[in-house]
Amino acid sequence: VQLQASGGGLVQPGGSLRLSCATSGFQFYYYTLAWFRQAPGKNRDGVSCIQVADGTTYYADSAKGRFVASRDNAKNTVFLQMNNLEPEDTAVYFCAAGVLWRGSECGSPEWPEHWGQGTEVTVSS
Repeated sequence: VQLQASGGGLVQPGGSLRLSCATSGFQFYYYTLAWFRQAPGKNRDGVSCIQVADGTTYYADSAKGRFVASRDNAKNTVFLQMNNLEPEDTAVYFCAAGVLWRGSECGSPEWPEHWGQGTEVTVSS
């Protein structure tokens, strides 16, 4: 199983980034893919989840209205479009995969079975 996150970088406040997570080694269609983030000295928190089969999405309150999760089933890849970025969004972003039974549990780092390496996002002027 592999999850390869990319797309992080340095961006000014108000800017945008698009993260990608290319996956292999599991049945992409039957899984939930998620983005988590971890800032220095803080817990790993859920940002968004997307049910690959039907595209249902869940977002943390901090992401609603600014971030959009999507997927490309043909390429076994998920994306996180992040707009209007704020310094508080600075963190290492991780993609993860598993079976999410309740949308309310999207934000918990307990449910994913597989994790990718992180990609660093820095929002600073």
